[in-house]
Amino acid sequence: MLGNFSYCNPTKLYFGEDSLKFLNEELPKYGAKIMLTYGGGSIKQNGIYDEVMAILKANGKTVFEDPGVMPNPTVEKLYEGCQIARQNEVDLILAVGGGSVCDYAKAVSVSAYCEEDPWDKYYLRMADVDNKIIPVGCVLTMVGTGSEMNGGAVITNHASKLKIGHVFGSNVFPKFAVLNPVFTYTLPQYQMVAGIYDIMNHITEQYFSGEDDNTSDYISEGLLRSLIHSARIAVKDPKNYEARSNIMWTATWALNTLVAMGKTTDWMVHMIGQSIGAYTDATHGMTLSAVSMAYYRHICPYGLPKFKRFAINVWNVDPAGKTDAQIAAEGLERMENWMREIGLVMNIKELGVTDDMLEGIAQGSFIMDGGYKVLTQEEIISILKASM
Repeated sequence: MLGNFSYCNPTKLYFGEDSLKFLNEELPKYGAKIMLTYGGGSIKQNGIYDEVMAILKANGKTVFEDPGVMPNPTVEKLYEGCQIARQNEVDLILAVGGGSVCDYAKAVSVSAYCEEDPWDKYYLRMADVDNKIIPVGCVLTMVGTGSEMNGGAVITNHASKLKIGHVFGSNVFPKFAVLNPVFTYTLPQYQMVAGIYDIMNHITEQYFSGEDDNTSDYISEGLLRSLIHSARIAVKDPKNYEARSNIMWTATWALNTLVAMGKTTDWMVHMIGQSIGAYTDATHGMTLSAVSMAYYRHICPYGLPKFKRFAINVWNVDPAGKTDAQIAAEGLERMENWMREIGLVMNIKELGVTDDMLEGIAQGSFIMDGGYKVLTQEEIISILKASM
């Protein structure tokens, strides 16, 4: 049965081709000083920057720019953003970009007025926020993380070889998010595909846990089937609006906390993938795809009923005349074939991992206890070796 829970998601979404115009409804709710946060400058090349700036100016806003947010935002960049936000007493952080930019904006929002070192407080001690929080709004240009509708914020500390996510409460969720699928068209195929797998793994991290027959798992199965179908279309026709819009919507529901309600969750693929990212700075979704098959084959015997269900309900495996283990194995094989079909990285060597990194990556992988098997450090090293 479902466990007890309370659910709140205060983020307001504006979805569709004309969704950017709704900034005109949101901006008057905040003061005059806006911190505009974005990445490496692609929004200036594709015209989104000019569109956003025109709306900000039309609303009489003073804009303080904070460009250069990297795909894996660093603690140094966090400190830089905190200084901009605090010195200029900004009233709203507007993140224009993908999940990394949104994550970074939320990290700045809770850290700018933190009287301690925010890395130590929020990422090492996982303390609650007890200081002023700057509200955040998002204009999404890449899909995958669901960061536009959750409280997650992942930061990388290269000096300590750690990449850590803190899931903050609903008071840190973006106040609003603009989701225009057309804004994702100019994304390089490698990044689009990485985002697609990030979506899938968000769902499976929450799906492969517990053995109860609950609504959350039925929702997850529907999201997975939609994603698999739309991904096949998008890799062949990246400007197919229906496919890209369905992928964008699925990404939001994959990690806006809904499908986690009433059950435990796993997150070990993310823990291992994030540790790989701390060593290699590799694209997040690809760190997940590179270790997933080794991990799921390792834990499959411990959660066999769910892996059997996954094979039948998501991958349409015919169970006739097969053992449960055979059904589950066929489901994972079909998943792997789909991953290869859409162009995902399937081994960690391609991401720059070398044998001498394995022990450090294993040590940097936080061990979670919500899945079917609590791993040992030795098991993580074994999974990494199988992913080579």
